[in-house]
Amino acid sequence: MSLDITGITKSFGRFPALDDVSLLAEDGEFLALLGPSGSGKTTLLRVIAGLEIADSGAVRFGDEDLLAKPVRQRGIGFVFQHYALFKHMTVAQNIAFGMHSKPRKLRPNKAAINAKVEELLSLVQLDGLGVRFPNQLSGGQRQRVALARALAVEPKILLLDEPFGALDAKVRRGLRRWLRELHERTGLTTIFVTHDQEEALELADRVALLKDGKVEQIGTPEELYHEPASAFVFDFLGDSIQFPCTVKGGKAIIAGCEVTILGREAPPEGAGVAYVRPDSFVVGPADGPGFGARIRDVLLAGPDARIDCVLDDDGTIEVRVPHAVAEKLAPRNRISLIPHEVRVWPSI
Repeated sequence: MSLDITGITKSFGRFPALDDVSLLAEDGEFLALLGPSGSGKTTLLRVIAGLEIADSGAVRFGDEDLLAKPVRQRGIGFVFQHYALFKHMTVAQNIAFGMHSKPRKLRPNKAAINAKVEELLSLVQLDGLGVRFPNQLSGGQRQRVALARALAVEPKILLLDEPFGALDAKVRRGLRRWLRELHERTGLTTIFVTHDQEEALELADRVALLKDGKVEQIGTPEELYHEPASAFVFDFLGDSIQFPCTVKGGKAIIAGCEVTILGREAPPEGAGVAYVRPDSFVVGPADGPGFGARIRDVLLAGPDARIDCVLDDDGTIEVRVPHAVAEKLAPRNRISLIPHEVRVWPSI
């Protein structure tokens, strides 16, 4: 069954947190809600869960009207950023909490609850840790407990609100892979909130990018990255450098150079703004075409080298080049930079 969100609006006083938001999550889909702080992604998640009341709109799961149901009857598992585990309970007791809280008619017996807890501990790779307390676990382990607790009530929909936000980068990367594998095994319709572009693009089947309470674009990670619908989408999904340009004959004229414009639709002719990824530059000799620049620093750490430059017009940019190119450069060298494969949007 699909999760169909239609025309959701929500304001806090005069602030419109959600403005006519509509999107569809297919059955078993992993959908990421991505956007900057204040874009409305967490508010939308809380409306689905019943923790916030929408001003208008509808949320349906199959034939069910979720907004008409009490929170406990929505069939939703919710995982928070900061775990929200009960510190005075063991791991096993935390996982079992939702099952113990069910109405008596629906509550499993003690043996069934214990068996379910052991099954979930194995699923989240925490076998043998049920007797520990949350403060005896690492951050990554605590987040796995939170996921197990959400799964214990056998939800139809899993909602994750920046579940890795409190973890360090290395732990986040490991848990991302694990969460994707967990999703494949459970097959739950999953909505995942994050402000981390890499996280959304790596994990999700599709990504909905929100801005100012509206959906700016929704599509597969590949669609958003390679076919951005707006300058905001392009800029949010990776580092970018902007230059004024002139569009003529299907090309962008930047610093006297004709540059190929990416995209299915050519921008209108005339003044525009070219958006360039830092790795989309060709480094040439000082007297070559393009932007004249002086190197301030050459940074060799990472998969690509970074060249910190001062342009002749006193602007500064940092471009990324292969290490083989950077090894031939040094601070104070003069070079030329030619952008290639740019996106262009009209000047505002």
